[in-house]
Amino acid sequence: MIQGIDVKAMKKNAFRVSKERGMTASRVRVPGGLVSAKSMARIVEIAEEYGRGEIFLTNRQGVEIPGIHMEDMPKVNEKLQAIIEDTKINQEDTSQGYLASGTRNVVACPGKRLCPFGCYDTTAFAQRMDHEIFPNNRHVKVAFTGCSNDCAHVALNDFGIIGMTEPQYDPNRCIGCGQCVDWCQRRSVSALRLEKGKVVRDEDRCIGCGVCVVYCPTRAWTRSPEHYFRVKIMGRTGKQNPRLAQDWLGWVDEDSIVKIVKNTYAFIEEYTDPNAPEGKEHIGYIVDRVGFDEFCEWALKDVELPEKCQRATRVYWDTKRYDRDNNLR
Repeated sequence: MIQGIDVKAMKKNAFRVSKERGMTASRVRVPGGLVSAKSMARIVEIAEEYGRGEIFLTNRQGVEIPGIHMEDMPKVNEKLQAIIEDTKINQEDTSQGYLASGTRNVVACPGKRLCPFGCYDTTAFAQRMDHEIFPNNRHVKVAFTGCSNDCAHVALNDFGIIGMTEPQYDPNRCIGCGQCVDWCQRRSVSALRLEKGKVVRDEDRCIGCGVCVVYCPTRAWTRSPEHYFRVKIMGRTGKQNPRLAQDWLGWVDEDSIVKIVKNTYAFIEEYTDPNAPEGKEHIGYIVDRVGFDEFCEWALKDVELPEKCQRATRVYWDTKRYDRDNNLR
């Protein structure tokens, strides 16, 4: 307790503990990184009326309003109500502010709304995912990026979703200029080659990045109408054993990804160590402890992966260990 404040309840209500005695910061969710100008104006209003006139943009595309007196939290929650409704956060009662803070703000790069390399609408998928998994107090991080450039750094998340496309080739529009072949070599994985003036794609090598589509001057290459995704899993930062997420699924569909992430919450509830600090255990540590096969059984329950999907039956994480006998391993 701090000055009669229930700190645990305060943190669940998305208020941060501050170094300043009696002060806090409100953490505003912005799923997919897209917020209306009207809501941003409301955030400014809260910062000026109850904070110190400052706004902090977080690494996860959220907004923090520092300098709020703890006794003003109920008033700030009232002001947040319109923002929560405008950003379509999935909770019926908006009068008490945010009802959970464990599941982190869902991150997304601009995707095809802005970027020529974006293979899908990252913001829309991120907002859909946020609606499916929030509110929840389990510490889970999900991030979306439009293509293999990974501007959203999804490899640092529990679930990193990378956009893919199956390039569609029209030989009648192709003039054999070799632009796509050249740029595939420069910016991707050299999956294309010229044969008798036409382009051949190595389907086994292609990662579905869409570079050929962007650089083709005659539109001989176009993106597939179907959206596909590559899923990386169990990346994490932290003090003990940080590591990058590794590929698990390729050429998978949106609905399957949503089911897998929702199933993972049930896996966490089943296997979280009750003796973990504050009753919370990072999902990656649960998978390490329980086993990858058990995680797969839970995550893939009632999921029908598309025929095109490629699944790694075993995932290996290269991780440095800082928590054993004070030695780096």
